[in-house]
Amino acid sequence: MKTLYITDLDGTFLNDDARVSPRSAEIISQLSHDGVLISVATARTPATIEPILHDTYTTADMVVMTGAAIWNRPSHSYAHLQLVGERNVAPVLDTLSRFGVVPFCYVMRPTGHIDVYHATEQLNAGERVFVELRRNLSLKTFHLGEPLAAANHASTALFFALGSREAIVGAAEALRPHTDCYVSYYKDTYMPDLWLLEIFGRGVSKAAGVERLRRHIGADRVVAFGDNLNDIPMLKAADVAVAVGNALEETKAVADVIIGTNNEDAVANFIAADSRKFAG
Repeated sequence: MKTLYITDLDGTFLNDDARVSPRSAEIISQLSHDGVLISVATARTPATIEPILHDTYTTADMVVMTGAAIWNRPSHSYAHLQLVGERNVAPVLDTLSRFGVVPFCYVMRPTGHIDVYHATEQLNAGERVFVELRRNLSLKTFHLGEPLAAANHASTALFFALGSREAIVGAAEALRPHTDCYVSYYKDTYMPDLWLLEIFGRGVSKAAGVERLRRHIGADRVVAFGDNLNDIPMLKAADVAVAVGNALEETKAVADVIIGTNNEDAVANFIAADSRKFAG
């Protein structure tokens, strides 16, 4: 039976320092060399995924940007990229502005590079941390104080915002009835007072991305790992849904199995044990 193991990163596979522990990297790399199919499904872009997984060898393609694209590590290329849609851009920006939400606008280039536009240079505390951690990445360039130009509307793949619960939830709920975009909001893993908002094209989700990857690989079984609200659709669609011990209660409620926390190499240890069982 061909199994695809697919894990969320932040709060699930990554520890509280947003890193892969040396032990987890060793386990996953050895299993991948042995032919076990291990991947990630994350809201992150390859610009941050690649440095984080530098010491972790995997062979399967990855579900990135909450399922808006599939990323091939060896070729550094995207497949199945789904954009927001040119007609959706202005209405989304207008709605967000009514709630004082200024999003980061992700524009995809043919080279695979991402240009990120933010209409103002004035950033809240969460935004400043977000930018500083990503400012010098090779696959991503920030353009602060530059509104999204009309010429880039057709190439926009993601709107991402960070703010208070009131602003983020209010903007998301106001937007949902008036767009066919995928709108998701959830609490930040590292700063609990901060809420995150993601807006993608129609039909985008981790679940849809994982299903696309499952068909591509020809997997008979999917084992998925998560911790947050945006992992729930993926967990519901998996054959085996696994929540880490630090997951939100809403996420644990849809899980078939609850394992140790993200600081205990729990995902790597579960994959090692499960793959041995099904190999035998």
